[in-house]
Amino acid sequence: MNNQSSRNIWVDYLRATITVLVVAHHSALAYTSFSVFNKDAYILSTHAVVDNKRWFLLDYMVGFNDTFFMPLMFLIGGLFFFTTINKKGVWLFTKDKVLRLLIPFLLPGTLLMLLAYFPSFYLAKNSTNVEAYVKDFFTTEAWPVGPPWFLWLLFVFNFIAALIYRLFPAKYGLFLSGVFNEKNNFFKQFLILFLIGLLAYLPMAGYFGPYSWTGFGPFDFQLSRLILYFAYFGVGAIVVRLSLNAGIFSNNSVVVKQYRLWCLLAIAVFTGTLFLNQVLNIQQFNNMLFVLCCTLICIALISVFSKFLAKSISWWDALSKHAYLIYLVHFVFVTWIQFWLLHFDLPVPIKFLTVFLLSFVLSWITAYLLRKIAIVKKYL
Repeated sequence: MNNQSSRNIWVDYLRATITVLVVAHHSALAYTSFSVFNKDAYILSTHAVVDNKRWFLLDYMVGFNDTFFMPLMFLIGGLFFFTTINKKGVWLFTKDKVLRLLIPFLLPGTLLMLLAYFPSFYLAKNSTNVEAYVKDFFTTEAWPVGPPWFLWLLFVFNFIAALIYRLFPAKYGLFLSGVFNEKNNFFKQFLILFLIGLLAYLPMAGYFGPYSWTGFGPFDFQLSRLILYFAYFGVGAIVVRLSLNAGIFSNNSVVVKQYRLWCLLAIAVFTGTLFLNQVLNIQQFNNMLFVLCCTLICIALISVFSKFLAKSISWWDALSKHAYLIYLVHFVFVTWIQFWLLHFDLPVPIKFLTVFLLSFVLSWITAYLLRKIAIVKKYL
């Protein structure tokens, strides 16, 4: 196996692992101590289904995931930008992203969310009237988008990046490409990524608040993190402009060799953040800690996967192949299983594990079956 394919393997495995974390994240949201269900407009709830039983330990899992996994998903989404656009050109690149991201978001994404949010409608209105549900879905609830919101925003980022590439093909990110491809200057690379995160997140979070969402129609997004996500997408594109095997991602770079340090720092800072957020309760300071945690956890995961996952593992290959569809369909299974479990008096850990395992397995099976369809296999 050549080195290039090895590099692609660990990226695919990291993306697949984050997909599993997304399923776990949504499986937990019915049972966190902060979960709230709004019967007047369920779109304003913290989750589609909220159980009366709670488990505070799930708060920490949800908080940990929320700290890093969306920025890291956008970073991964940018990794192959230059490789693909150099190969296909701007027009074919954009057309490909329409077919792979925008259309799946608008068509199957909407259909899947119509299935996923029906339990919410029943819990809010105590009604099974399908016509009333569909009308409410597109009016009162303003077209709930669910997890597929990531797809349309990733498409927009790719589109903006393609325009920049078209206008300034020779100058796109040359400085940062050089910095991130210095194999031995790991402190500078960490510091630049941290500063990029601060500049992208602090003004938005300070003005709009750290948890603000907005949107128009189905095009919802986290307002406070919009620039942060685009920044991470840009970093993903820029750091591998020269080669996915070079610089910060290479197996022999200092960043990867120091994986133990990044893991220890990520754990220590996240643990400290849990304490400091309660003691200090200063929002701007908490926002800075969020960026620091995000930076360290992303680097830790990248370094671990790059270091240890250079050879093909059959079950992980299968998971990687189906990860996109698992992400797309899992929310339907999550909400319906959570709704079904409302009627059972079970400990929350049992409920959470049941939702997670069943949703994950059923999503994988569904993805496997859907990929039997030629057009689905080609684009998803």
